[in-house]
Amino acid sequence: VVNEKSVPSADEDTATIAVTAARYALARAQIDPQKIGAVYVGSESHPYAVKPTATIVAEAVCATPDLTAADLEFACKAGTAGIQMSMGLVESDMIEYGLAIGADTSQGAPGDALEYTASAGGAAYIIGKKNTLAEIEETYSFTTDTPDFYRREGEDYPSHGGRFTGEPAYFKHVLSAAKNLFEITDTQASDYDYACFHQPNGKFYLRAAKKLGFTPEQYSQGLLTPNIGNTYSGAVPLALSNILDVAEPGDKIFVVSYGSGAGSDGFTLEVTDEILKKRDLAPKTEDIISNKTYVDYAVYAKFKGKIKM
Repeated sequence: VVNEKSVPSADEDTATIAVTAARYALARAQIDPQKIGAVYVGSESHPYAVKPTATIVAEAVCATPDLTAADLEFACKAGTAGIQMSMGLVESDMIEYGLAIGADTSQGAPGDALEYTASAGGAAYIIGKKNTLAEIEETYSFTTDTPDFYRREGEDYPSHGGRFTGEPAYFKHVLSAAKNLFEITDTQASDYDYACFHQPNGKFYLRAAKKLGFTPEQYSQGLLTPNIGNTYSGAVPLALSNILDVAEPGDKIFVVSYGSGAGSDGFTLEVTDEILKKRDLAPKTEDIISNKTYVDYAVYAKFKGKIKM
């Protein structure tokens, strides 16, 4: 069930969302932005077809010019792909810090099922080795060529496979990634304090969590779709941020994203003592969600450019 969804204002897009998220991440990390060696922005609603969002973000947070930057696309898991890319560069000591962002102002055609949930939002993570709020212990990805959802160049709205987006797409990839991650880490659901998954709607999220053996106490904190809708590339990054807002040192977190096309990225994390020092240095997820202004459908349609003359 989706009770309400977030909507980008007239002056908001993926770039402004990504910049704001990046500034919050820097406020918590307390690092010199000049030490950021990579900026990756994952989205399927970049404002430009040819002009990177990542360079806008890098310039806005004063991280330029000694860095690499790129926009990523993999439907709703482009943000977690950026986290993995940053991990590789940091772990190999090629850079000191990487900035990975998942953000979207997602599209849904008027009257289409997607319009009911397609929303806007994003979150940013700084990946490094020093003074981390949480340690990423393991990551694993499961990927196939599954055309469940797509939007061709020049089209305003995506096409999707209806029921086909469930079993052979979302559930096959999320459950496979999760089960393989359990095997790699020699763990099971009961070993984790929190879990979150991609959430195109509340139903898929709950079904996946229950199939994997997680309890409401473990998965409820990460379920944001009922209150903000499906933020696409921002969905799992936001779910994880909401968990980190309440997690305690030593807590273990299980995360699986999903992107149509199709693939899932899985992560296991352990929260560190640093969370207590830095959690309150930027607004918490629930605080941002509660700071809202309601608009009617006409205003929403205007902001999203749905009215064609």
